[in-house]
Amino acid sequence: MAGLDDLFAQIPIQDIANQLGADSGEVDSTIRTLVPVLVSGLNHNAQDPGQADNIASTANSFAAQGLLDNVLGGNQAAGQQVISTIFGGNDTSQVASALSGAGAGNNDLVQKLLPIIAPIVLAYIGKQLSGQKSEPTQQEASGGGLGDVLGSILGGMAGGGGAKNQSMGSILGNMLGGKTGGAIGDILGGLLGGKK
Repeated sequence: MAGLDDLFAQIPIQDIANQLGADSGEVDSTIRTLVPVLVSGLNHNAQDPGQADNIASTANSFAAQGLLDNVLGGNQAAGQQVISTIFGGNDTSQVASALSGAGAGNNDLVQKLLPIIAPIVLAYIGKQLSGQKSEPTQQEASGGGLGDVLGSILGGMAGGGGAKNQSMGSILGNMLGGKTGGAIGDILGGLLGGKK
């Protein structure tokens, strides 16, 4: 089943760092913050059945395009559209500014990574969904398949030991639980809450 570590393993950190001319350690750290935020945003949007259908359709489309096999060949414009959709119409620079202001990393790097990482996350979800095709499509239409995949990925954040996992779990708890404790959670709550 899908998991956060498996998703991270699909992301070619060094290749992305080389493409962006950035330090691979900084890229890795930033991606490890952004991926859970993206998955959490998708999970938030998937609570609406219409949005869940759109997410599943987009994820399947990105998976069919082979984005996991050709990560750097992704369409930046499509990635920017995904960011806007996930975060209630806010564009990539607004989301990057909010995230970097809350400690997610360098604003320029976050802004460059978001449209690269979003299609990878969706392609991974699409790949997981296509692996579940033995279930009737009725479950997918109700969001069950997508909900299961997102829940499995997010569930990987609850376990584990390190401080980084605890920090991400705290961010996730703030975003999904509506708590007001963390800066990134507050900002993302505002970004996600702006969507009606």
